Amino acid sequence: MKVIIRLLVYTCAVLITAWLLPGVSVENFTTAIMVAISLAILNTFIRPILVFLTIPVTIITLGLFLLVINALIIVLIGKIIPGFVVEGFWWALLFSVILSIIAALFGTSSTTIVRRNEYEKPTDHFQS
Repeated sequence: MKVIIRLLVYTCAVLITAWLLPGVSVENFTTAIMVAISLAILNTFIRPILVFLTIPVTIITLGLFLLVINALIIVLIGKIIPGFVVEGFWWALLFSVILSIIAALFGTSSTTIVRRNEYEKPTDHFQS
């Protein structure tokens, strides 16, 4: 149930961010859900690989290159998902920054959608 709630919150964050930015458009709520799911999957599985491969550049730029990785993921999703249009790299960069801020205000992120039970403490079943 937590996953569905996080997904809906992140979908709302996608819709709000697209509404704020004229260079990004989301056709409908279904498209926003597809964007949120794609972001969650790519940020969970592909982004760590890209971050690892670009460690030297990230260190030289003091971490600012991570914004470029986020923007490239947004551009990729814009190419994959029909109904989600990003008019260029700079709009994707701004979209990723504003989306992160809005998602943080709502208390979620794209990677927490995929993770399961991250806030639950492990239990010791062998206590007496």
